[in-house]
Amino acid sequence: MTEKLSTKRWKMVLTGVTLLALVGLAYAVRHQLADTVSNLQRVNAAVLLLIIPLQVLNYHAQTKLYQTTFWLLGDRLRYRSLYRLSLELNFVNNIFPSASVSGFSYFGVRLKSGANISGAKATLVQLMKFIMMFVSFQILLAVGLLMLAVEGQANGVVILVASSLMTLLVVTTFGLAYVIGSKRRINAFFTTVTKWLNRAIQVVRPKHPETINIERVQTVFTDLHHNYMTLRKDVRALGTPLMYSLLANITEITSIYVVYVAFGNWINPGAVIIAYAIANFAGFVSVLPGGVGIYEALMTAVLAAAGVPAGLSLPVTVMYRVLNMAVQLPPGGILYHRALHAKTAQDE
Repeated sequence: MTEKLSTKRWKMVLTGVTLLALVGLAYAVRHQLADTVSNLQRVNAAVLLLIIPLQVLNYHAQTKLYQTTFWLLGDRLRYRSLYRLSLELNFVNNIFPSASVSGFSYFGVRLKSGANISGAKATLVQLMKFIMMFVSFQILLAVGLLMLAVEGQANGVVILVASSLMTLLVVTTFGLAYVIGSKRRINAFFTTVTKWLNRAIQVVRPKHPETINIERVQTVFTDLHHNYMTLRKDVRALGTPLMYSLLANITEITSIYVVYVAFGNWINPGAVIIAYAIANFAGFVSVLPGGVGIYEALMTAVLAAAGVPAGLSLPVTVMYRVLNMAVQLPPGGILYHRALHAKTAQDE
């Protein structure tokens, strides 16, 4: 009984923290919100509404990406439940300041309780999603550079930024595959990382030399390796998840471009592709909720380097962010809290 009350109290605290984080996020972008509202008078509202079907299609692509990857691992998960989870996951990643770490944890917990999927398998599917998104984006980066080159806008700065990101994505993708592809390498790598983390945590908790259990970590990542090897048996089958990842990237970039069109500006799509890639990558590693501030600044800077005036790119970027959050966060937040309350009721 005491344990159930403790769990319920923890859930209530987590809900309160979530609401506070959401209020904090709105406060952090209050000035940009005011600018966006003032700019609404000169934009084409009908064009802006295209963001809604584009985002619906985006989440369809993400859902199918998850679903087809799980199918390759032998798990038939329902489309509807994965679509809901995708919306919840976006809410968690945008609200909690943890550089997408919260999303990995939440994804694993939800699938464990809802579909009896192991944490290692859920982690692998999340990793595969990011790898697929990275790989498909390299295709789009090349297309973006070509578009800029055709109009003579592919200057040295833009080429350096795009080529650096492409190199980083390639090295990260192959490096991760190299580590996960060997049971010995994955155990050695993550055991070392776990030891470093335990030493860092021990500075704050001197009486706990092993906060993260090394044997448990080794078990989890051994399971991760086995699931990865299952996927590697038929590499050609990964073509379907890759197609959906490409669709997800295209719909997100198109959503940004729609805002430019609503402002009456048909800029070079290549500039949007490269700026989105840089800002999205920075937002992924940022500890701020949704990469707020960093995302907008980088988008504006890269677009300026590609010849798009900051006076245009900044309000467009902010409006895209505000509209994107307005479309995604409310349904994601509602579904997240329903899942939270359902888990609490189940524990009781």
